[in-house]
Formats: sequence, structure tokens, C-alpha cells
Amino acid sequence: MAPGRPFAGLIDAVLVEDPVEFTFAGSISRERAEAIWTWVARDLCADVIDYERAADNSLEMSELEPLMPTILKKMRDAAQAAKANVEAERRLIAQLRGEAGYERLPIIMDALRCRALLVKAQAFGQATNDMSDDAALGGALQSMPLQDAPVAALLLHAAVGHVANPSRMVKSVVRLLGSGKEAVVERSGFAPLIDALLAHAQNQAYLLKPVGTFADIDLTCRGLERFHRLVRAVAGYVELSRNSRWGIVVGSMTKHVSERIEPRLKQILPDINQTMRKGREGADRLDDDRLLAALNGIYLLATIRDCRDSLALNALLDQAWSHAGETLELHLNRNLDALRHNPDDVMTARRLEVGIKMAEVRFNRQYADTLRRARLSAERRG
Repeated sequence: MAPGRPFAGLIDAVLVEDPVEFTFAGSISRERAEAIWTWVARDLCADVIDYERAADNSLEMSELEPLMPTILKKMRDAAQAAKANVEAERRLIAQLRGEAGYERLPIIMDALRCRALLVKAQAFGQATNDMSDDAALGGALQSMPLQDAPVAALLLHAAVGHVANPSRMVKSVVRLLGSGKEAVVERSGFAPLIDALLAHAQNQAYLLKPVGTFADIDLTCRGLERFHRLVRAVAGYVELSRNSRWGIVVGSMTKHVSERIEPRLKQILPDINQTMRKGREGADRLDDDRLLAALNGIYLLATIRDCRDSLALNALLDQAWSHAGETLELHLNRNLDALRHNPDDVMTARRLEVGIKMAEVRFNRQYADTLRRARLSAERRG
């Protein structure tokens, strides 16, 4: 069955992408949601849902919304029946593709019951971006139903997705509590906020895996920057110990994200060399894919450097940053010399064009402008 677009749309604010190692009561993986939607449409509610339209995603949310009271009642009855009967539970686990889907069923049901509140929570998260007073922000956070932990988890997860500066949220909570100790934050009722921040940080991981030449590097860099802001919001204001619950989660995420980034970091120098160096044999030609990969690598390198405090790549990053700068300067000088000797060399001019773009990211705008003037001067000699 295709993904359940209308069903997912009702609770999209609390869906996260795999891999999901850190789980909490405020979010559910899209894969689990799809398994539950298949069960609902095919096995549970075939009398009220057109299964064929559900399977090809032609159902609209507006059509599904009026059916939700009936769907929720059927889901609740099925869950209660499973708890009361071992065989019924076994069948339901199979229908939900395993124990993980069965365990997340109550969260899906809570999210569906709170679907209208999820929309309001998203608006709340957006509104916090305009609050300049940390005390006011802390007071606004207290308006969340913190005494109802499952609902608070869902609403805070929905809200955090629209918060531009998550550090301000944690800072305001710590100021409100008068302490940043992990145990104090947990006892206060604000634990779902920290969990939501970590769940959103984890949800950036799927954007970071090494992919092909035409991958959206802007999306990758934004994912890494978002991961950094979310992790720093927690680690920068909450006093974590290495063996505490949140400390272990942050350590695990740092390791996981760093492992995803490391292969691409190691590829940056070879890409620069192959892009900026003229081939030793045959006619001179440029590989557009390699040019793009090298330029993307420099953008990623600069982003990794800005986010280094949330990664475990310091030694490799310092090496890559230094070697990329040295290698880029070497190739730029060589290509400038080649262009001075042959101002009509189109291939060398193109290499310089890409190299100067990389220099602007690796060094600065002033250095890149100096190189542009040198290139123009070399070309005028023709």
C-alpha cells in the first residue's frame, strides 16, 4: 500500500522519519504510522473507508475527518480486545508489522484525538519566535498541559517543529526553575520539552546520509544546522552527565550523526583535486558532476565547521579544513598561471570559476574578489 497521505496529514506534526533510535510519547515514525493506517483501512474500517481509494491515496483529509469518531472507537475497541485476549493481541501485532507498531498504537490514537490541538501547538511554536522576553516565553510554556504528560509530549513536539531558536525555550525554562540540573527539569513537568528537542534533532539524521552528486546540499546543510541548534539547546543549558538518560541520548546522536557525515568529509579533498587538476592524458575536459561534488563538499565543510560543537569530528575536521585550504590555493595559483600563458583556455577558465566559488566559502569574499580580478587580468592578455 502507498503511504497514507490523508491519515498522515492529520498527525503530520508528530511524525518523524527513520531511523528512530530515541523514542518518546510525543512522536511516531512515519513507517509505523503507515503500518497502522494500512491496518485501519484494510482490516478495521473497511465498512466505512473505501480501501481502494485509501490504497492509491485519493482520499482527502476532508473526507476522512468526519469518520474519525467511528475510526477512533474501532481502534480503541480493537486495542482493548487485544489487551484482554492473547490470541487477539498476537493477531494485532502481526497486522501492525510487529511489536514496535503495536507499542506505538496508543500514541497514534492520542495524536488523532488531539489533532485539532496539534494545529494550535504548531501556531504556538511559531508565535514563540516573536516573543522577545524570556520570562514571557517561560510563562507561555507553562500554559501547556504539563500535568498530562502524554498530551504535553505530543503538543510540545508539534510546537518545537516551528521554533527557530530552541535555546531560548530551554533557557527560559531553566530560568523559571532556577536550576538546569537534569533531575530538576525532569521533575518539573518540562521533560517532554527536552524529549521533543531531542526527537527533532534525531529527525535530521535522515537528511545527512551520503547520497549522489545531485543531492540537495542546501537541505543537508540545513539539517545539520538544525541538529546543531537543537542539541546545543539541550546540552548548553541542561546539566547533563554522561550516564544520565538525556546524556546517553545526546552522546548516541552525536556519534550517529558524525558517522553519517564522516565519509563525505573524507571525500572533499579528492573531489577538489580531481576538479581543479588538468588530466595528464588525453584531451582536457571537465566532469560537471565532479565540479558540483567539489563545490557541494566545500559548502558542507563550512557547515560542519560551524556545527563542530555538536559533532565528534574535531581531528578529522581540522585536517580537512586545513588541507582543503592549502590544496585549493595551490590549484588556484596553478590555474591562474596556466590562464596567463593561454588566456583562451576555456577549460582552465571554468576551473578557476568553480575554484573561486569554493575559495569564497573556504576563505572569504575579499580573497575571492582578488582572485576574480586576477582572472580578468589574465583573460585580457588574450
